Amino acid sequence: MQRSIGRRGLWAMGAATLPLSAMAQAPSVPAPWPSRPIRIIVAWPAGGSTDAVMRLLAAPMQAVLGQPVMIENRAGASGSIGAAAVAQAAADGLTVLGDASSQVVNPALMQGLPFDYVGGFAPVTQLCIAPAMLLVRAEDGPADLAGLVERLRRQPGAPYSSSGIGAAAHLTSAALLRQINAREPGIAATHVPYRGSPMQVQAVLSGEVVFTFSTVPAAAGLVRDGRLRALAVSSAQRLPGFPTVPTVAESGFPGFAMTEWLALFVPAGTPASAIARLAEAAHAGLADPEIRRRLALLGMEPVGGGPAALAAFLAEQRPRMAALIAAEGIRLD
Repeated sequence: MQRSIGRRGLWAMGAATLPLSAMAQAPSVPAPWPSRPIRIIVAWPAGGSTDAVMRLLAAPMQAVLGQPVMIENRAGASGSIGAAAVAQAAADGLTVLGDASSQVVNPALMQGLPFDYVGGFAPVTQLCIAPAMLLVRAEDGPADLAGLVERLRRQPGAPYSSSGIGAAAHLTSAALLRQINAREPGIAATHVPYRGSPMQVQAVLSGEVVFTFSTVPAAAGLVRDGRLRALAVSSAQRLPGFPTVPTVAESGFPGFAMTEWLALFVPAGTPASAIARLAEAAHAGLADPEIRRRLALLGMEPVGGGPAALAAFLAEQRPRMAALIAAEGIRLD
């Protein structure tokens, strides 16, 4: 979604970052490939977090590949328009998809897609993960996650916001509510989708909703200004920029870990040698200290890992996300 990074880029349940040394030692495949420019199609609008990450990586990838790396935005239909363009492109490694949650969410949310998310792509590498903050209004919101559970107990059906149906905030909230219900059946909250991250967060500030999960860039300033309170973070570890904010797992829900994620894909059938070169180029960017600093400002952590690691991650995430979406009866028509 470029409703927010929230919809653009979704959960890596328990994903681990790749050590810097491993990123720098990706296998190299000799020339002549590529002999022409590389085009990375970003499935979300310009100016969003997915777009920002791809543009950060374009220059170091170009340095490794020896050809121009161009970014082209093809947004719309929750990322499926850009994905379709890549799925239908030549399998020569010259057309790359910059995408995220769509790969594991859209097949469960959308009907009648003209391509196959599972069989239409070959994974290149995961790029980064983006934890989310669980937010309430500082003025009158609960002090911690236990207090939020108590609030939901006293106010059945209390509203929460997201940047859209099937967005990261929606599914992360749904997953947390399911864990709460496993312990205390009957506690429920009402999903209220908004058009984008700013409106989703504003709804908490105005008191229209009780809570939301938001990406760090959209919330950090408001948390530091004391207008919003961060009850927890969705990742397995605390955030370096907010070391006093506990994780959801630390707050009474062991094992909870959901983060947004971004990755690169190519059309199915692309030669393994081309995929290896693309992964090598991306890892060179992820290993660069300045790019890592700028990713941190976007609330993102580098991952890397290569095609096999991304394939294993997708194989785990697809049934997990499909099960959550089916259990919640979520549909994006």
